[in-house]
Amino acid sequence: MLDMPTIRRRLAGGAAGAPPHDPAGGREAAVAVVLRDRDAQVELLFIRRAERPGDPWSGHMAFPGGHRERRDADLPAAAVRETREEIGLDISAAAGAALLGALPAQRPQAGRRKLIVAPFVFAVTGDPPLTLNHEVAAAVWAPLDPMYRGANLTCARLPFERGSAAFDGFRLEGGHFVWGLTYRVVQTLLRSVDPTWRGPRE
Repeated sequence: MLDMPTIRRRLAGGAAGAPPHDPAGGREAAVAVVLRDRDAQVELLFIRRAERPGDPWSGHMAFPGGHRERRDADLPAAAVRETREEIGLDISAAAGAALLGALPAQRPQAGRRKLIVAPFVFAVTGDPPLTLNHEVAAAVWAPLDPMYRGANLTCARLPFERGSAAFDGFRLEGGHFVWGLTYRVVQTLLRSVDPTWRGPRE
């Protein structure tokens, strides 16, 4: 089982890698991978995006986050701002949260391939209240250990581009399915905190 001290130590040790730089000049976005220690179990915060026409991630499970704006000092600041706007959670140092590290950047596999998504890992304490805005349909805390052990790993056939395809992902309580870019971010988190961890196709 992964505990919070191990996660903090591994991310602080540089295993997570450096913040991204996109030489092609694509648009940048940042997401917050928010962890908490609850009853001696590390939990990870997901959101389910509201269903909206034209949104390529409509209804998907995701991490809070969004595009970097000019007012953001850097990509972690964008993750902090977007998290506050989307779910009312303040993950700034001023609020007592901790930025643990950066994970390798990701690109969407379809649609907005010029977008680069930078994940940043934060830790919060307690059970902070969440206030969801119109972009978010639900927020879900999920234990990290079943994902680490592969206990809730499954495969589902989903609509993709002009047809459908089978995707690996994590099935959470309540039937939520974490797949695609968000699933890949979870995988990079697990590899960063345990270099021996391997995904289902490795």
